[in-house]
Amino acid sequence: MNIKLILALAATAGFAAPVLADGKALYLEKTCIACHGKDAKKPLTPEYPKLAGQNAKYAEKQMQDIKSGARANGNSAAMKGVMHLVSDEEIKQLAKYLSEIK
Repeated sequence: MNIKLILALAATAGFAAPVLADGKALYLEKTCIACHGKDAKKPLTPEYPKLAGQNAKYAEKQMQDIKSGARANGNSAAMKGVMHLVSDEEIKQLAKYLSEIK
């Protein structure tokens, strides 16, 4: 194999896009299901929000605000303990998944 080709392949390998986690898998893995229900439509208690079909940008902002502490009202304290386990990219994937649930 040509040395230039090998070097080119090696150089681009480090720039490959990371594989994004599936939003549904994250919903299960990050324990969202415990409080918001298996389909995000039937939360554990009436005080917890239904997340299915939520606007992605809104859901992302709420999760970011809970994670940062900017939102500390209502039941956000319950989520604060979980949100430190969720990366910003995972928040985007979760928000996208929730917005697509019919």
